[in-house]
Amino acid sequence: MKECNQCGKCCIKYGDGGLNATHEELRLWELFNPDIYAYVKDEKIWFDPQSGEKLSRCPFLEIEKPRYPTSPTRYTCGIYLDRPDDCRQYPSLISEMIADECEMIETVDLNHPKRAQDALNTLMRDSR
Repeated sequence: MKECNQCGKCCIKYGDGGLNATHEELRLWELFNPDIYAYVKDEKIWFDPQSGEKLSRCPFLEIEKPRYPTSPTRYTCGIYLDRPDDCRQYPSLISEMIADECEMIETVDLNHPKRAQDALNTLMRDSR
């Protein structure tokens, strides 16, 4: 299994309504991160603060400036330390990564899913 290359596939896929924030996360944002909480509406996340419309992607997903003109597009999280638990937990299953076309997965992982799941659990232990 490769380390995350910041391809953004997971953030793009789930950032348009596939994510939730816990009640506790919302309260913490409300108290300590009002700039994040501004994107909350009716206990749901990622709504435009002005119009109240649901956003089609996470407002905190940022494109990293490329080092070279031919560098692949990489994404960063503008609220990484305060991101929702849904984001912290991803990826959790090899099957999920396969379905999402995650670029961390390698051919050897497909041939040995149990070993790959163990490697994923080890890789993600600090994030979860």
